[in-house]
Amino acid sequence: MCLGVPGRVSECLGEIDGLAFAVVEFAGLHRRICTSCVPEAAPGDYVLVHAGIAITRIDAAEAERTLQLLRELGEADQVSHEVP
Repeated sequence: MCLGVPGRVSECLGEIDGLAFAVVEFAGLHRRICTSCVPEAAPGDYVLVHAGIAITRIDAAEAERTLQLLRELGEADQVSHEVP
């Protein structure tokens, strides 16, 4: 199983060594991500990222649903690790 995390494209960087890259924001963190699989991605678009590669574009509503589920999983994980 792989986990793709949604992020918002904030800046397209162009090609580096023949691969397209962009700066993608994840909850305030900005990372350089390969966007060669989604060359149509533009600033403001949401992309699903796995292992540093944007694998598809998704709409903002789907990105928010996924991020909410990830937040809920993180909260459940924190509760399960608390010592009574």
